[in-house]
Amino acid sequence: MISPFAVVSPDAQIGDNVEIGPFCLIEAGVTIGNDCKFASNVVIKSGVTIGNKNQFYEGSVIGGAPQHVSAPPPFGQVRIGDGNIFREYATVHCSLKEVGATVIGNENYLMVNAHVGHDCIIGNNNILVNNVMIGGHVVMGHRAMLGGGTAVHQNCRIGSLAMIGGQARVVQDVPPFVTVDGLTSKIVGLNLIGLRRSGRTTEEIKTLKSAYFTLYRSGLTWQETLRTFQENYSTGVAAELTQFLSATKRGIVRERAAYRNQLRVVESDEVGNGEGAAPIALRAIG
Repeated sequence: MISPFAVVSPDAQIGDNVEIGPFCLIEAGVTIGNDCKFASNVVIKSGVTIGNKNQFYEGSVIGGAPQHVSAPPPFGQVRIGDGNIFREYATVHCSLKEVGATVIGNENYLMVNAHVGHDCIIGNNNILVNNVMIGGHVVMGHRAMLGGGTAVHQNCRIGSLAMIGGQARVVQDVPPFVTVDGLTSKIVGLNLIGLRRSGRTTEEIKTLKSAYFTLYRSGLTWQETLRTFQENYSTGVAAELTQFLSATKRGIVRERAAYRNQLRVVESDEVGNGEGAAPIALRAIG
């Protein structure tokens, strides 16, 4: 089911039951699986391999050249799994190197204007809300959620089941299972709702709470923290957290609680509500 107004290269490989809308461009060297749907004005560049049951909405561009000022062609590939949704104007760029690939797993949801940079590896069941910007070489686990306008610096890692609030700026690794506040871009605890929805048991969540306390509130040095995790959390649900911490190169996002001593209570009379009234606000010191 290909619109007569679409441009599809005869050298593209198209699976069964594929719908391609008007003004789409499918270049040579593209492979498309079964049951995929392309709305109007979708561009799929050379070197893109797409699995089954993916949906591409208006204006999405997959396989564009990396946004890099000095990298010469030829560029690499984009590999997309099954059941993903790319909403309007979502973009995914190919690898910087001819032998490399940007990889999107299965059942991810990229909302309007979401961007995945070159050489990223995105796992399964992740949600990228409107205007999410992911720099090159970012690695993301499974079932993470990035709120609208989140910006992720190149070479960072996002752990599985992490939830990141809208407009956060991520410049270090976000461990698995945590929540990042969009306002401060700091960690504010475990993603308890996500953990329960993913089927984690009460005992597993209790173990993760203990691991979280060790990581952020025990006062241990980094090397002491790693030794403690390797001794106490090398198996079970927390093992993923141990592996993640052991492999970090950029460091991890800090907890917001570390900044509580920089706040003081502002009395209401300081803002004109009368002497002796109850405290109504917090104000940063300095």
